[in-house]
Amino acid sequence: MKLRITCLLVLAASVSVVPATAQVLYNNGPVNGTVDGWTINFGFAVSDTFTLTSASTVTGVNFYTFALPGDFLENAEVAITSSEFGGTTYSDQVVNFTPSNCSSNQYGYNICLESSSGYSPVNLSAGSYWLTLENAVVNDGDPIFWDENSGVGCTSPGCPSSASENSLGTIPSESFTVFGSASTSTTGTVPEPGSVMLVGSGILAIAGTIRRKLL
Repeated sequence: MKLRITCLLVLAASVSVVPATAQVLYNNGPVNGTVDGWTINFGFAVSDTFTLTSASTVTGVNFYTFALPGDFLENAEVAITSSEFGGTTYSDQVVNFTPSNCSSNQYGYNICLESSSGYSPVNLSAGSYWLTLENAVVNDGDPIFWDENSGVGCTSPGCPSSASENSLGTIPSESFTVFGSASTSTTGTVPEPGSVMLVGSGILAIAGTIRRKLL
């Protein structure tokens, strides 16, 4: 087990943006819990890619950890950037996490789902980004590890994720989920051809009247 371990007439349909209900925006596959984990405290950081297929508002992140018995994650720094560990920073915040679904593995670690709370929403365009976890705070000050799953079972567009560790470079990717609301476009009613003709002739008549008043 490794311990290092982003006058004109225009006839057009109106478009409105409607936020969808909270949903999974990206999922890199289920927890593995038996192969490996990567340290996200003591100066170590892990960065994974995720892809959004439409403009979205990210409202939370879940991921799995390896922790020693009695240890639990209190919070961690969560950043979304345009490249691994840098580039344009879209969000960088300390986020609280709550563990659940904990079970023990063969190494004596507890494997827990860490659910974010108090995450400040961030609006992102469609595209690919890097999610970085670092500066994790554990109740007993021990190391805590982000579960590696290599993206096995991932069905989201853009998966499996690419991943990097700040002291080693490229590594297999980790288990995590990005939540939020994706924007959807709704197109207004396009006038029937007859209606278009009536609207057009009406505007032409008005234009003619105005022209006569001006002469």
